[in-house]
Amino acid sequence: MDHTQGVLSARVKHVDFSQAEKIIRDMFGQAGIALDGGAPHDIRVKDRRFYPRVLAGGSLGLGEAYIDDWWDCDAIADMIVKLIRAELHHKIRLSPRLVVESVKARVLNMQRPANAYHNIAHYDLGNELFEHMLGPTMAYSCGYWRDATDLDSAQRAKFDLICKKLMLQPGERLLDIGCGFGTLARHAAEHYGVRVVGITIAREQHAYAQKLCAGLPIEIRLLDYRELPSLGTFDKIVSVGMFEHVGVKNYPRYLELAASALPDGGLFLLHTIGTGVSRMTGDAYLNKYIFPNGVLPSPTNLGRALEGVFVVEDWHNFGHDYFPTFMAWHANFQRYVASDKYPHDPRFTRMWSYFLQLFGASFKSRISCQLWQLVLSRRGVPGGYRSVR
Repeated sequence: MDHTQGVLSARVKHVDFSQAEKIIRDMFGQAGIALDGGAPHDIRVKDRRFYPRVLAGGSLGLGEAYIDDWWDCDAIADMIVKLIRAELHHKIRLSPRLVVESVKARVLNMQRPANAYHNIAHYDLGNELFEHMLGPTMAYSCGYWRDATDLDSAQRAKFDLICKKLMLQPGERLLDIGCGFGTLARHAAEHYGVRVVGITIAREQHAYAQKLCAGLPIEIRLLDYRELPSLGTFDKIVSVGMFEHVGVKNYPRYLELAASALPDGGLFLLHTIGTGVSRMTGDAYLNKYIFPNGVLPSPTNLGRALEGVFVVEDWHNFGHDYFPTFMAWHANFQRYVASDKYPHDPRFTRMWSYFLQLFGASFKSRISCQLWQLVLSRRGVPGGYRSVR
């Protein structure tokens, strides 16, 4: 949620509680949020340390104060949508710490191979958590809700949308970069008759996908995308929810490797969260607790990396569908928390719950995060490409 990176941040020194409270109440008021008000999106402050913490820490301070149970709200996602749409980040300077992080990201390659596993360790929290949260499809990416009525049907509709956009044919060889738990690979093999190679560097996902896909023409490799040349060529390529971990500095190499694995006219479907403003860092809360060094592509930095490498055949935005996806995950997570099988402590529970509502809100706002599916071809599709929706 890049738009909230600077929300409620300031250079604050020696501000007392009364001053901090006045400033924060005014800032939230500009977004239509009352502190200790009666609306569902209003915040109930439970600890006065909330005020200086949010003033000094911005979106990270707000999230960490929630983890510490210093505030609560009946409609957190709606509250965050109001913060985003008020665009307070235009009125307030970034805190010194966030400035340093931004400079560091511009100078260093934070997604270099040595950092790769650290950046995606989130996916290895334990398959039980994801089984309860994601449901039967184990799809940890945006569902397609156009004709869907529940999470499972939305995810299966997304699988079919991808396969149809790629025009998969029986016998074709499909590469799945960042294959997750293997459910898209399985769907493509079972319903479209393709042979699949899936790659991931998440060990728990690798083990799960191998078991799930046993007996099918699917090979799951524990492999970094930079090792793609070892796999040969493919008829089609798909990558869902992995590009957010690649990093702007690595976009050209990533896309060149994908292109080199395709024949002329071969198709690559890139499914990624995107944002309208080019940045080198993401939201501070999400970077610290969920996706270290994650960064979202913008049309500018993605388009620049695509130049001379791929033809853009289709660019589909259905980011509005990510909000019901996140809310369905949150509802599943809450049911898991209430069960006698739940193993985590209250701090993890609040951290995870806030993540799901924060990220969901960034899509509901419509001005922060988007969800894109790009269909890319190697040197153009002869006769033209006709996409589906």
